[in-house]
Amino acid sequence: MKEYFAPSELIINEDGSVFHLHLKPEQLADKVILVGDPGRVALVASHFDTKECEVESREFKSITGTYKGKRITVTSTGIGCDNIDIVMNEMDALANIDFETRYEKDELKSLEIVRIGTCGGLQPYTPTGTFICSEISVGFDGLLNFYGGRNAVCDLPLERALLNHLGWSGNMCAPAPYAIHASEEMVERIARKDMVRGITVACGGFFGPQGRKLRIPLADPHQNEKIESFEYGERRITNFEMESSALAGLAKLLGHKATTVCMVIANRVAKEAYTGYKNQIDDLIKLVLERI
Repeated sequence: MKEYFAPSELIINEDGSVFHLHLKPEQLADKVILVGDPGRVALVASHFDTKECEVESREFKSITGTYKGKRITVTSTGIGCDNIDIVMNEMDALANIDFETRYEKDELKSLEIVRIGTCGGLQPYTPTGTFICSEISVGFDGLLNFYGGRNAVCDLPLERALLNHLGWSGNMCAPAPYAIHASEEMVERIARKDMVRGITVACGGFFGPQGRKLRIPLADPHQNEKIESFEYGERRITNFEMESSALAGLAKLLGHKATTVCMVIANRVAKEAYTGYKNQIDDLIKLVLERI
């Protein structure tokens, strides 16, 4: 028997749009590009051949249009895995729940989702300007641990290996990381031969969680060194960012295909930062538009 989604669980606005995104079901395309910065939505959409709608609410701005015959929605998420939780659940509701009856649709839709963002490089071979595709994302944010089925979609051996390497096993104050593989087909299609592939760590903050120290001392001053030295088979942790794990994890649980691609704007090993990245990220946007 199908489950009924009560108004308290799926909040629908008076105009028929979903609560946070303010999108209506017919306004969401099957191909989705996510960006953090609301200002970057217009940059992505500047390449569209046509635009059919533009909707904005808080940090969530969306434009749906077409690019070379492909219907695409670009949406800003703001910063952090908590916002990805909102975006992914509401987009899935738009695609797979009937807003009139509040029941799951008979035929479920699988969205294709690519997040385009910026990140910090953690290896000598990921200098500023590098494009990285997240084959695996490790969440230090804990979000997926609130969902049933978490273990069935996670790479448990990787999680155990990383916990042991970081010395977090048995530490009640440490995060409970989860490791998720992105859609293999999406990684192949988006990354091709011109992006670095690796393990991405999604952090619950920009400063302390990523090993940045300003006026508050770090719980483990050697955390970044441990992360940089971690090896899992032939893979190493290539970069830090703040959203990829929630995207990959919720996509897996909901039956969508997703991956994250980022441009390195700071290399933590070389202690270099690149603030003039805005023109170069447009090159990454154009690659994703061609390949999604």
